[in-house]
Amino acid sequence: MSKPKKERTVLPAKQNIIVLLGGARSGKSTFAQEFATKLGQKVMFIATGEPIDDEMHARNEEHKKNRPKNWRTIESPRDINTVLKEQMSNVDVVIIDCLTLLVANLIGDDVDYLKAEKKIMTEIEELIVSINASTTSFIIVTNEVGLGLVPDNKLGRIYRDLLGKVNQLIVQHATQVYFMAAGIPIKIKDT
Repeated sequence: MSKPKKERTVLPAKQNIIVLLGGARSGKSTFAQEFATKLGQKVMFIATGEPIDDEMHARNEEHKKNRPKNWRTIESPRDINTVLKEQMSNVDVVIIDCLTLLVANLIGDDVDYLKAEKKIMTEIEELIVSINASTTSFIIVTNEVGLGLVPDNKLGRIYRDLLGKVNQLIVQHATQVYFMAAGIPIKIKDT
């Protein structure tokens, strides 16, 4: 008599959550784009840079020119979760570039630490829930701001501290983390 076949449980594919961490002009965005092309054809790029002046507008336009034309680009300086809920169908890879500007946009000129912390951490926690509910690969770009001098003003210190908290939280959920230095990716986490 043969043994009954054991039913196999099929688990959903675990998505990649790749975090690219580094200083300004360290090559994070370029590496994110190269990495995305290896993960899939259908890429959604969420740009968090808000064109608040002519120089920032010119930067945003230059970044757009450097992206593949078939990528869907969505400019969302805040509330990324709404974008994900509304726009994420038929996407292989989502690039969020970057958490650094998202945190700055959420803080604005607010120097009330607790109020800013609540607003920012709520946004990031909702983002993590959205990511974890998906099987799409995510590439998240963010700056490491803890290697420099302590800012000389309260708003700068609040920003640095809150971005540090955001970075720590997001890398806890990441499957891979790269530290970028002068265009060289250094893998610091791989689970």
